[in-house]
Amino acid sequence: MTDLTGKTALVTGSVRGIGFGVAKSLAEAGARIAVHGIAGEVEVHEACEALKKAGAPQAEFFEGDLRQPERIAALMAAVEAWGGVDILVNNAGIQHTASIEEMDPGIWDQVLAVNLSAAFHTMQGALPGMAARGYGRVINIASVHGLVASMNKAPYVAAKHGLIGLSKVAALEYAQAGSRETGGVTVNCIAPGWTETALIEPQIQSRAKARGGDRDAGVADLLREKQPSLRMSDPSEIGALALWLTSPLAHNVTGATIPVDGGWTAQ
Repeated sequence: MTDLTGKTALVTGSVRGIGFGVAKSLAEAGARIAVHGIAGEVEVHEACEALKKAGAPQAEFFEGDLRQPERIAALMAAVEAWGGVDILVNNAGIQHTASIEEMDPGIWDQVLAVNLSAAFHTMQGALPGMAARGYGRVINIASVHGLVASMNKAPYVAAKHGLIGLSKVAALEYAQAGSRETGGVTVNCIAPGWTETALIEPQIQSRAKARGGDRDAGVADLLREKQPSLRMSDPSEIGALALWLTSPLAHNVTGATIPVDGGWTAQ
């Protein structure tokens, strides 16, 4: 079991979905959780309380608009003052579907800002401190779309491919930081395929309705073209993998991208 007592984790986009699943796994191992995301006061409060109930000695919310570098700098400074970032999980992301021809250039800029540039800024803020302490983990939540493409998702696919490349560069630059004893500093990506979150529930229900209300049949139909297992992942499964990557045993796992996609990218 990984013991994260005394460690602080910043998980962007952690109020719900995959981000919350990752934060909960880290909380269960005893990490303090810096919560971040876009949500109302009630949802933020509920997320923080749930993380404390899961085992986090502290869980506090930190604001930061990831489209704006100065806001990211303020976010990182606030978490640093709170205790520093031992574990950074860049999970927050946005998407917009349209053809290249019809894509609004402003949307392109926003998707790249949140999904790629924000990770550069948070990593630039966190990695030097990790190196000084001899232990640090950056876990970037990429996507199967960081490895393969789909039509009508140009900015998202470009950002996720870029995130994987950025992670490889950072992994090389910090490969010699720390030691086996301290745990070292590693930078990796997790690339989820279809994952069961509230974001895709409307698509599932639409497919299920066309099949007499059978939700399992709706899920299978949604996944059939892409994910050979025909099973979605649960956010807790992504969290379990992220937790393993924080272990000192993973000191030599760096620069990797690990798909959790039911065989999608094996095709």
